[in-house]
Amino acid sequence: MLLSLIIPVYNEQDVIPRLIETLDAARAALPCESEVIFVNDGSRDGSAELVAQAARRDPRIKLIGFSRNFGHQAAITAGMDFAQGDAVVIMDADLQDPPHILGDMVRLYQEGFDVVSAQRVSRRGDSAYKRLTARLFYWIMRKAVDPRIVPEVGDFRLFSRNALKAIRAFREQHRFMRGLVAWLGLKEVTVPFERPPRAAGKTKYPTMAMVRFAWTGVTSFSGFPLRLSLVAGVVLTMAGFLYFLRAVYLAIFLNTTVQGWTSLVFLQVLFSGAILIAIGLIGDYVARIYEEAKGRPLYIVTDATNLSLADREVDRAVILTPRPGPGPDQSARGRKAS
Repeated sequence: MLLSLIIPVYNEQDVIPRLIETLDAARAALPCESEVIFVNDGSRDGSAELVAQAARRDPRIKLIGFSRNFGHQAAITAGMDFAQGDAVVIMDADLQDPPHILGDMVRLYQEGFDVVSAQRVSRRGDSAYKRLTARLFYWIMRKAVDPRIVPEVGDFRLFSRNALKAIRAFREQHRFMRGLVAWLGLKEVTVPFERPPRAAGKTKYPTMAMVRFAWTGVTSFSGFPLRLSLVAGVVLTMAGFLYFLRAVYLAIFLNTTVQGWTSLVFLQVLFSGAILIAIGLIGDYVARIYEEAKGRPLYIVTDATNLSLADREVDRAVILTPRPGPGPDQSARGRKAS
């Protein structure tokens, strides 16, 4: 059995040496062979070079390089596209996904589960604000996206080859892996673990990034915002009708038609705002349809280490074969010309 570990990397040079050391110890304890696929998601620091150095020492460590930053979910997708293992594990580079539980995940996979999800039972090092927003995030995901989404389960999961084959079939531009896993409905089990603090560096998901991520999840899997705007429209229409009855009563029975200027301004602002919100929601969905209709690649691979890119064809991805370096004659001519 071969286990593929997929690790997206974006500006993680401070943690890479410790990560590789920890992975070496964890892989040595596994009951199977393993490979590690790092996906460099357009890092601007020395992350790629550190991984490349480790790959030159160990051919089981592989590196995929993007042309630019395509995002965490696209990096996961690329790793899954290139993985050769009988099972794959997605994990982050910050060591908050502890490698020491990989053995438990493999054992459950061998018992017949297609998806083995690591579930956080504690968040050591996180502030009260971070824990609160995390709970809110999963509550929204379960209510607005899919009730089968398991709370406190991120992208740290093991997938069987069948699950991997199913997920590879999803090629939408706006990807939300947690929603895809819930949508599949395959046989899943959770492994509890205590989430340690980040080993080094800064989180790639501050508050606004988490808000954008949640919005992508909601709009990619649900029309809930549109239905919510419909409900709001009905409520406001009923409120407007009640105000109309009040205006009729004032005009006929009290003979006062000048009264209520402030109320009219308030209702005008309220209804105008509601209309603009509804138009904005529709516009966001139309924009996503437009982006999907263009069918642009999910990512562009420009280089790789310990992986051959020749004749690689992946749906909705661009795999560029690295240009060969100049030979001796070419180098000499180049120096002569200069």
